[in-house]
Amino acid sequence: MHEGVKNIRFAVLAAAAGLVLTGCGDDSDSGAGSTPSAPNSSTPITSTPTPTPTTGAGALPLTVSRTGGFAGFNDQLVVGADGVVNATSMGKSPGKCKLEDGFLSTLTDAVKQVDWAAVGVTKPTIRHPDDMIIAVSASGGLARLDDPKLKPLVAPVGTLLTEATKPGSLCKPV
Repeated sequence: MHEGVKNIRFAVLAAAAGLVLTGCGDDSDSGAGSTPSAPNSSTPITSTPTPTPTTGAGALPLTVSRTGGFAGFNDQLVVGADGVVNATSMGKSPGKCKLEDGFLSTLTDAVKQVDWAAVGVTKPTIRHPDDMIIAVSASGGLARLDDPKLKPLVAPVGTLLTEATKPGSLCKPV
């Protein structure tokens, strides 16, 4: 791939991640002057978690889905306890990669820091047109990555999305 294209893709990904992390617009009056949109193909595809989240278990597997946004993302990653990631990106054939042990440890530690019982099961919904939803589920909990209860996962999941959708140094193809 041409270096300029790589730089543009990185810039778009970084900008999108920034929007997710900082929010987009003022949520204090989220319904005023807007027409609600019905859920469509940008609704996240996630596995159905168990109905009762476990407190502090934080065990893998971990499922991350990224849908919507102006780029039309449709990615799903399932990380197993063995560090193997099953990735589906933009509807392409599933791929697999194995996380480097150090990064797997970082990700596992972050998952364990989350009180999944407090997270509950909240299916993420579209907040505005071109909303990019990053949903995370583990130990029976499900929420958007921008939920404050998932703060320990923000950096590792961002790295995971980058590495597993285009395997690099932290996720080697299997």
